[in-house]
Amino acid sequence: MAGERVKLVVAPREKLGSAESRRLRKQGLVPGVLYGRTEPVAICIAERELRRALTGAGGFHAILDIQVEGKQASHSAILKDYQRDEVRGFVTHVDLQEVRLDQPITASVSVELMGGEEAPGVREGGVLSQVAREVSVEALPLEVPEHLELDVSGMGIGDTLRLADLPVREGVTFLDDPETVIATVTMPTRVVEPEEMLEGEEAEAGVEVPPAEEAPEGGSEAPAEPGADAAGDQGTVEG
Repeated sequence: MAGERVKLVVAPREKLGSAESRRLRKQGLVPGVLYGRTEPVAICIAERELRRALTGAGGFHAILDIQVEGKQASHSAILKDYQRDEVRGFVTHVDLQEVRLDQPITASVSVELMGGEEAPGVREGGVLSQVAREVSVEALPLEVPEHLELDVSGMGIGDTLRLADLPVREGVTFLDDPETVIATVTMPTRVVEPEEMLEGEEAEAGVEVPPAEEAPEGGSEAPAEPGADAAGDQGTVEG
């Protein structure tokens, strides 16, 4: 839910570089940077604690109460960016951004389609497609929604829902073009077989496709030898 706050303890990093980052990952730590209102601070976080913080109710939009080891002051921050291992899937680096809870921020929020199976167009064989999966919003850190829901249960074939069709939420401003397409229902694409394509091309060219010849009853007739008719026309000469 919006406004979820999670405490996260981080440790400062004294050494930088790829080799040091690899060493930290082997120890179960995720390197990162905390960007604040002053100078950025290089940090590292226990991978288990980071996963716990980002898989709670607030997800990646949770407000993180950052506690740097050795310092008493805490920092309200959000996840600004992250890198993930493409093969194993775990987070390899994070950027955290310190925020003020009384000032709005910009965030990307996912859109979830609701009621797709009940949509008349889908029941008639149409295809429901989600064109845009995220939208940009502006809101106070504690008001950024975890996700937005769009009801598509009334869509028919040929219908389109846009950003302007998303329900208005108090304290949340949509930043993208209101005409941004979110979802459509279209007729399924018909797969044309090669034989149909060939017949269609010949019809367009004005070529008549002859029907297949059938063999006469009782077997096939042998073709006449060349010149047979000409020899018959000459007849016989009387002596």
